[in-house]
Amino acid sequence: MEHRINPELKETLALFPPLDLDNVQATREGMAAVAVPAPIDEHIAVENKMIQGPADHHDSLRVRIYKPKEQNEIYPGLLWIHGGGYVLGAPEGDDLLCQRFVNEAKCVVVSVDYRLAPEHPYPAPLEDCYSALKWVADHADELGIDPNRLGIAGASAGGGLTAALALLTRDRNYPKLSFQMPLYPMIDDRNNTPSSLEITGHMIWNHDLNQKGWEMYLNGENGSANVSQYAAPARAEDLSGLPFTYTCVGQLDPFRDETLQYVTKLCQAGVDVEFHLYPGCYHGFESIVPTADISQRAVTEYVEAAKYVLNRNISVPL
Repeated sequence: MEHRINPELKETLALFPPLDLDNVQATREGMAAVAVPAPIDEHIAVENKMIQGPADHHDSLRVRIYKPKEQNEIYPGLLWIHGGGYVLGAPEGDDLLCQRFVNEAKCVVVSVDYRLAPEHPYPAPLEDCYSALKWVADHADELGIDPNRLGIAGASAGGGLTAALALLTRDRNYPKLSFQMPLYPMIDDRNNTPSSLEITGHMIWNHDLNQKGWEMYLNGENGSANVSQYAAPARAEDLSGLPFTYTCVGQLDPFRDETLQYVTKLCQAGVDVEFHLYPGCYHGFESIVPTADISQRAVTEYVEAAKYVLNRNISVPL
């Protein structure tokens, strides 16, 4: 498998320590200790805000808002959902990307600090994301966004939550989405596709890590017949009525085949889809090696997709 890795991505992979999901709290603390705060663009205002979470959430829910300091028109809104296997991560890890969406895709971005498993298994993380999306729609005027141009996006587990949130929003009939972008999404708890079974070595995410992540997210119910489509969107039979979808995945990602199957089902359901498969690329390649040519191309392509879908033929004065 290693000989197939894009040369620009291969060297950094060897330097990246394998994730330890048997000691989740220690892994979280280790990641926080080495995290370097991203610079904030002087033209962008970044604000943390506490909002009301779902009914089972006794504490407030934190969202991180990115918007231009000088905004002369109504922007679309984009809810960003960070990744981390449903057990790791925080909004700050995507500060640079969220700022790119503001600058290049002309969006106001709200990133949600949803609760993590195993302390808070499904449905808590998804309900947090729904509460954040509903808050964005309900506060469109305050945020300077057009409630008719709302998108949701995320990568890996954030992509899984994006796909699940699109289904949940469709079925709850609010708010109306214009766009979803579940990037290399973690959507199949059965963990038995050919790509999930073949990726077993150190490739950022692999079969064993995927198994552990799903076990924590679903309280050990993963693989059983009663797993909801809102927990694992690969289980969904009806994908009709979902918004324009952009997604991508690396060919050496364990999520390759579940993404391909999801894209096929979307197309068959009449949903407009744009999809990219990147050869030689492992899971999360564009964030692990952001300077690689293929990483820069991938990020540019999905930022441009958000810009295209959320801004086409619309200009609304503020």
